[in-house]
Amino acid sequence: MDVLRCKTPEIVPKEVWTHLLTYNLLRTVMAVTPNENEIEPREVSSKGTKQTVTSFAPKIVAAESHQCAPLLDAKLKAIAYHRVRNRPGRWEPRAVKKRPQRHNRLTQPRDVAKKRANGEKWH
Repeated sequence: MDVLRCKTPEIVPKEVWTHLLTYNLLRTVMAVTPNENEIEPREVSSKGTKQTVTSFAPKIVAAESHQCAPLLDAKLKAIAYHRVRNRPGRWEPRAVKKRPQRHNRLTQPRDVAKKRANGEKWH
């Protein structure tokens, strides 16, 4: 959520709330998984949980009501499969990868900027 992608100020709170809702959903699923599959809570991978929830979502939405329970059980087993094990000596520095761009921001319609930058040779 480091970059908001909405275009108008009215949508900013909606985008923030959507991110919070998604985060809470993933954390809830991560909290339920260890109880159902007898693993330690710290072994559940957040990235694996996100990928599994994303891949199961279309199947669960398309399923009929009597098929949802087995799909949810399969989803929790798949999440439990993606474990984070003890990795001694593993250390990653905290750094920001996104670098500032050296280009000016596009503050006008693209066709106007093209004409101004290229003159009439392209049109």
